[in-house]
Amino acid sequence: MSFFKKLKDKFTASEDSMTNKFREGLTKTRDNFTAKVNDLVARYRTVDEDFFEELEEILFQADVGFDTVMKLVEELKMEVKRQNIQDSKDIRSVISQKLVEIYQGDDELDASLSIQEEGLTVVLFVGVNGVGKTTTIGKLAHQLKEDGKKVMLAAGDTFRAGAIEQLEVWGDRVGVDVIKQGEGSDPAAVMFDAVQSAKARKADVLICDTAGRLQNKVNLMKELEKVKRVIEREVPGAPHEVLIALDATTGQNAMTQAKTFKEVTDVSGIVLTKLDGTAKGGIVLAIKQELGIPVKYVGLGEQMDDLQPFDAEKYVYGLFSDLVDEEPSEIE
Repeated sequence: MSFFKKLKDKFTASEDSMTNKFREGLTKTRDNFTAKVNDLVARYRTVDEDFFEELEEILFQADVGFDTVMKLVEELKMEVKRQNIQDSKDIRSVISQKLVEIYQGDDELDASLSIQEEGLTVVLFVGVNGVGKTTTIGKLAHQLKEDGKKVMLAAGDTFRAGAIEQLEVWGDRVGVDVIKQGEGSDPAAVMFDAVQSAKARKADVLICDTAGRLQNKVNLMKELEKVKRVIEREVPGAPHEVLIALDATTGQNAMTQAKTFKEVTDVSGIVLTKLDGTAKGGIVLAIKQELGIPVKYVGLGEQMDDLQPFDAEKYVYGLFSDLVDEEPSEIE
């Protein structure tokens, strides 16, 4: 049975809301990518070197990333020879299979959120201004609360005008407490207060917002290091997660941001926001290959429940679901 058929049977049978979120959220990327792949297949009856060159260009345009594209195309060439694929239509199933294999890899990264069984879990959010960090914090707080966790928020972005108020709006919307100080306060002092309050109120999870003034890189990184030290001192082993919010619509610029923050904060996972707003959703694959950091959540829309845990198979299904419906034959 082809990989296409397996994906189709697995996800259309269940029709769970999470799978539908991926399908709907990846519409722009799928429409862009699928149209180009279909056009390519229509123009080439056989799979030859010219076919692969054009496929490379399509993948580059989807922001899959140079290293990932090279690896994918090389593996596709080997698979075409191994299966003796002649008809270009039959390669679509192989492309989707290889994308899943490349993302998961031999060293599959843990995409789950590290929640402590006992005591306080501290999740530190980093990322530049404007990527949707505060909104993501609110949505994650909602999700954890729905899972039965007692959640609190720390307003550590004390320098951006309106940042504290924005987090408070989300706190009210979700129904969780926000620990704050005045605008311009020392973020590390805010974190100290937040940790003490979270302990006193027996919270399960404390989610900490931080500043994102990347134009003042040296000071920002020193500030983040100080925040992290305070959290480590007050909660041994914390922060248990350092999540960086990246805007999917910024493409390769998001990769640069991740590398910068990774230098000082030991980023443990990525939240890719606004994935529904870009036609270049291949950035998910580039991130994993080039940074070795798991994508833990993706933003697939504006609604409260549109922040979804990342799943490689659901991602590829969302990317290829229109092609799945058109599967012409079965490759064993």
